[in-house]
Formats: sequence, C-alpha cells, structure tokens
Amino acid sequence: MKDYRQLNGLALAYVGDAIYEIYIRQHLVATGQARPSQLHRLATHYVSAKAQAMLIQKMLDEKMLTEEEEDFYRRGRNSKSQTSAKNTDIKTYRMSTGFEALMGYLHLTEQKERLEELIEWCIQHAEV
Repeated sequence: MKDYRQLNGLALAYVGDAIYEIYIRQHLVATGQARPSQLHRLATHYVSAKAQAMLIQKMLDEKMLTEEEEDFYRRGRNSKSQTSAKNTDIKTYRMSTGFEALMGYLHLTEQKERLEELIEWCIQHAEV
C-alpha cells in the first residue's frame, strides 16, 4: 500500500472532497430527500467552502482533532492551489481545502471509524 501520509495537501483534498460529498449525499437520501434539485441545494449547506470552513473552525476551537489531524488540515490549508476561490474569500477557500485534506487523509489511511465520527459531528453541527 502507498504511504498516503506523503501526499501533498491538494491531493488529499481532492479525495476528501469526493468522500465527504458521498457521505453527505447518503445522509440526505437517508433522511427522505429525493428530488434532485432539493438534494443539490441541501448538499451545498454541508459541502460549500463556507460551511466547511465554519465546521473546521469549530473543530479546532473545541480541540476535537489530534495533533496529527491538525497537521494534515494545515497541509491542505497551506497548499498553493492553481484554482481560485469561487464565491468566497481566499481564507475561507484555504480552510475548506484543509478540511477536505483532513477527510482525504482519514479515508486513505483507512481510519474509517474516525472519519465517520467527524462527518457525523459535521452533519449535526451543520444542521443547527
């Protein structure tokens, strides 16, 4: 198996973006949402850069992350992306990239229980 801990933050974020979106879509369908337009609108409440930045900031404030998890968040946050932020400022965009990098790291290193614990927390806190 590849040592995913060596991946750069943007590669981790690339995977994390997809993984987090799958969990959110699964959650929305499980709650009885079925209309595609409504699903898309509801999903953005969880997966937008603004939502992800808010969630990661809450996690950091509540000291939920291990030192290693914070390192992978920072690796993603500090990555220099070739794409620019759409509909948000650069700080929010970078924080959301860090959030996605953390999700990607947890998925690729097969820490499924921890990944699901954090995603469940995110779902609960994004719904408030």
